[in-house]
Amino acid sequence: MRMTRVAATALLAIGLLIHLPADAIAGATPPAIAWHTCATGPADDLGTALDEAGAQCGEVIVPVDYGRRGGRTITLALSRIRATDPARRRGTLMINPGGPGTPAMVQVLLGQYMPAVAATYDLVGMDPRFVGRSSPLRCDWPTDTFVRSAGPDRRTFAESAAFVKQLAVGCTNGDRDLLPFATTRNTARDLDAVRRALGEGRISYLGFSYGTYLGAVYLQMFGSHADRFVLDSAVDPAVYGPGLFERNAPAITAALRNWAGWAAAHGFGSSASQVLTTVDRINRAAIRRPLRVGQYSVDDHALPYLLFAGLYDDSDAAYTTFATTVQTLDAAAHGKPVTPSPQLEQFLAGLFTGSGAATDRAGTPILCADRAVSRNPATYLRDIEAHRADEPLFGPMTRNITPCAFWPTEPVEPVTTVHNNAPALIVSADGDPAAPYPGQLALHRALTGSRQLTLHGAFRHGVYLLAGNACVDIAVDAYLVGGAFPGQDRTCG
Repeated sequence: MRMTRVAATALLAIGLLIHLPADAIAGATPPAIAWHTCATGPADDLGTALDEAGAQCGEVIVPVDYGRRGGRTITLALSRIRATDPARRRGTLMINPGGPGTPAMVQVLLGQYMPAVAATYDLVGMDPRFVGRSSPLRCDWPTDTFVRSAGPDRRTFAESAAFVKQLAVGCTNGDRDLLPFATTRNTARDLDAVRRALGEGRISYLGFSYGTYLGAVYLQMFGSHADRFVLDSAVDPAVYGPGLFERNAPAITAALRNWAGWAAAHGFGSSASQVLTTVDRINRAAIRRPLRVGQYSVDDHALPYLLFAGLYDDSDAAYTTFATTVQTLDAAAHGKPVTPSPQLEQFLAGLFTGSGAATDRAGTPILCADRAVSRNPATYLRDIEAHRADEPLFGPMTRNITPCAFWPTEPVEPVTTVHNNAPALIVSADGDPAAPYPGQLALHRALTGSRQLTLHGAFRHGVYLLAGNACVDIAVDAYLVGGAFPGQDRTCG
């Protein structure tokens, strides 16, 4: 899952962490990082942007398999912007934007939006193993995501199963031997290797979406080396894996209803009910025949995902863009020739040609390596049919089969059980469509020393720096900069 934008206690200072087992194969300290400029050439936009912001880039070499010290290695790529106020420097804050599969080197540029944090910490972004510039794995896909709806019946389910089976094949054209080691546990080990290469006794961490799971796994494996951790838009650690969306349909539906009320209030319909009727009409039209949108055909497999993707952000700007998309789809459902907006054109190009960000292509090996799933397609169809009545639009998408059902390798480690008393700050929106609130509460329970900061009435994925909510931003800054860890859970309006 991707990111689309960015009583005070001495508990952290004295490090009262218990029952936080160290990883038995953490490994020796890597050599100190040889920092250098970031741009690899004139066409390297990322490197140029990092250089212009005063960043440094470097590499850390780590084992592919931490259980085989003399075996094959890979190179992790990372960026760093030094604390802007060295006299106040506390340490290193590592940032992960989620995914899985989203590069993190660019995240150090978030410092301009959190100046107090940037003054206090060296900001470090590490592209996770096999992602971005960190020895990337190759998946040859004609799309930028595997997420599709199973459609209305057995025939359309078989179509979606054949589609993801081909995507699984597309991820085996590269180095198949690496696939079993694309795990979150290994990425947590990589984070700790970077910590040691930086010469830090402890690190702080800001993780969004999947990054909250990575952060929680790090806390479980290396909790004694954790300082201040912020986990924003948390995923349920017991659900995370190939089926991470399977419980999302009710939350997505609630977000759609919230948008419909907004749309009616802003002149895009006479009432919320009428707006939802329009969406239903579009869906029924796509089931009958694909909707022609510019050069693309939006069928009943693609439409629910297109709608879901428009609901990640509840800002007026994002809702207006989504309303325009729905108007375009409605015109296409009536058989009218339509030209997609530039944003919709870009989205459809990624969906149908693979020209978009490689986040899901890079992230799928991580999902498949982390948790085993049923390899029997009938299992998924039965689940879809059992929930079709109460989840008619989004259930066939969230419960659908994934490439992991056809993956050529099996997980080599058990799933991490997250349960410790690490003091982490969990930041949530209670209407999050991509990481439903019950799952965020589940992580809060698993991290028994955590506090939860909830933005009430928000239907968005990503809160800190993204929601424009001063209550949230001030509280997170106060924790990271001054250690103001809430004495109890808090709610922002």
